[in-house]
Amino acid sequence: MKQSIKYNASNEVNSLISQWLGWLKDERRYSPHTLDAYARDFSAFTFFFDKPISLKQLAKLDVRDFRGFISARAAKHLEKTSLAREISTVKNFFRWLDNNDIVKNAAIQVISSPRKGKILPKAIDVTETFNVLDSAADFSKKNWEGLRDKAILTLLYGCGLRISEALGLNAGDTDNGSTLRITGKGNKTRIVPLLPEVIEAINAYKAECPYTLRADDALFLGARGDRLNPRIIQRQLAKIRAYLGLPDTVTPHALRHSYATHLLAQGTDLRSIQELLGHASLSTTQRYTEVEIETLKKEYHHAHPLEQKYPSSPL
Repeated sequence: MKQSIKYNASNEVNSLISQWLGWLKDERRYSPHTLDAYARDFSAFTFFFDKPISLKQLAKLDVRDFRGFISARAAKHLEKTSLAREISTVKNFFRWLDNNDIVKNAAIQVISSPRKGKILPKAIDVTETFNVLDSAADFSKKNWEGLRDKAILTLLYGCGLRISEALGLNAGDTDNGSTLRITGKGNKTRIVPLLPEVIEAINAYKAECPYTLRADDALFLGARGDRLNPRIIQRQLAKIRAYLGLPDTVTPHALRHSYATHLLAQGTDLRSIQELLGHASLSTTQRYTEVEIETLKKEYHHAHPLEQKYPSSPL
């Protein structure tokens, strides 16, 4: 985790929290970012109570205590997604305690998370996507860094990678030349085809990179030769979208969404897209059908002759 996080808890409970986070890291393979979020969420839960919470108190908490915590957090105007995650974190901790025969508290099972509103993926249209990729190399002082940025953004769109997956690649991972083996969330492995345009962008970067790229070294490097920080790419893309007049929703992750949305528009079936994205559940991939329907509605309104004649008519 990025820094030491404090808990309003007894020494015994602090020790259990450390064991729980260790289990999430070693057994569940949670990423450092997710572990940090869980730690902060549970810290907020402990500080809801006036005094350091003990193991005995954890066992005695009732529905009113848990609902009181939720009400207090909701009063801080947390988004539903953040509140739902905090509730999930607390449930996870109590479930771990239960599974290890440390504390059993049935009251937490009664608590439900707030219903989340539907959040559709923010995709970019094809023309805007190409404009982003074409401009990607023009916002760095050094030519090799510009080629690096273009290779990364081309990978995100051309292979549907998460930014963490792209920056986690080693130089030898692209030696196959036709596919990439990606280890994504939950340690799930998938095979992704490499398009010629993607290979070309990576090779152009490799040819200009001033550092030796050994097979086991990071593929994408920062100015000092270390594995590239995702903030660099986020900052570069912010410059690109400002130059092109694109909205703030144009992020590295939006390129992954665009990959899926554009494949669906071209007739790729959902199961194939699920495999390419590395989604554990098809229901996650099905969100893209809603994006495509929204796009079709807009095109319908724009193109249908009746819409031209009666532009104010509802669908």
